[in-house]
Amino acid sequence: MKIAIIGTAYPYRGGLAAFNERLATELAKEHEVKIFTFTLQYPGFLFPGKSQYTDGPAPEGLRIVRSINSVNPLSWYSAGKQIKKEGFDLAVIGFWLPFMGPALGTVGRLVDCPVVSVVHNIIPHEPRPGDVAFARYYCGASDGFISLTDSVAEDLKRFIGDKPSVVSPHPVYDHFGERTDRETALAKLGLPADKDYLLFFGLIRDYKGLDLLLEAFGDERFQDRSLHLLVAGEFYTDRAPYDAIIAKHQLADRVTIIAEFIPDDEVADYFNAADLLVQPYKTATQSGVTQIAYHFEKPMIVTDVGGLAEMCPNERVGYVVQPKPSVIADAIIRYFDATDRAAMQEMIREEKQRYDWGIMAKAVLGLV
Repeated sequence: MKIAIIGTAYPYRGGLAAFNERLATELAKEHEVKIFTFTLQYPGFLFPGKSQYTDGPAPEGLRIVRSINSVNPLSWYSAGKQIKKEGFDLAVIGFWLPFMGPALGTVGRLVDCPVVSVVHNIIPHEPRPGDVAFARYYCGASDGFISLTDSVAEDLKRFIGDKPSVVSPHPVYDHFGERTDRETALAKLGLPADKDYLLFFGLIRDYKGLDLLLEAFGDERFQDRSLHLLVAGEFYTDRAPYDAIIAKHQLADRVTIIAEFIPDDEVADYFNAADLLVQPYKTATQSGVTQIAYHFEKPMIVTDVGGLAEMCPNERVGYVVQPKPSVIADAIIRYFDATDRAAMQEMIREEKQRYDWGIMAKAVLGLV
């Protein structure tokens, strides 16, 4: 087949771009694939971070065309007509935000081939006016839908009527390098090897619950432990409340914050160095961070919100807990004091087999 993937990709950074590029690589094993991405993704005044762009090289072996301006309707029509002219058999659109609904929904209506949507999120974590209308308009352009969790599939029902929809779990992000020994990774990060390390990874937004983790880390049970918290990610919200919690609990010497977007070629260092990943989200659909942890075979603590529990079977690959500081603290203590880590490691290796990119590619083509 001749397949167009439409959505964010290089030179844009982040997990959504990585998802589309990795899916393209998988489909390209048997099909002709081309990615159509943005000339402008977010207007500068709407983007909370320092940069939308990666400093890394373009992914090898992929054809990527920049043709869609998210706020310029003329570009939507020209991109849709270009895709139609090239005669694709299938369009796969990666959808994650209602703001993109008008652009991607218009392109999807013009491509003149079946359209499958891979829906990362349909109801935003941080709602804005117009979300429902934009999401509904977008869904009208698609013939079938793939959700990454049951939670998203349930949210999607209100928008798609009786159109076909399936659930296929978010595959493992396996392009961030290899597993290495802990000591090597710690040395690269300039961290001492005589401590245990918790990792909070990814862009910092209010809904991701870093404040809950910091409050948990202030629990007096941690005061005499050689336990250190690594926070690696750019702040997309005001940092001051988090620094206030650190000051309140006197955590400055037990918390290291790397307040910047972590480039792809440095991600492995943080996961190889960590003993335990913690995702204390207040709301969620699913998380690509979980799928990085699977690649590096790291146990995790996640909160029981959205689809996180679906991706982290409780007491197999870690612990699923309520989003409360005291409960998060209990789970951290349990992991270090009462968990058979070798047995959990083996269960992580077994569980990660469910998240192969070949399964996602089959889901896309099977839906067609």
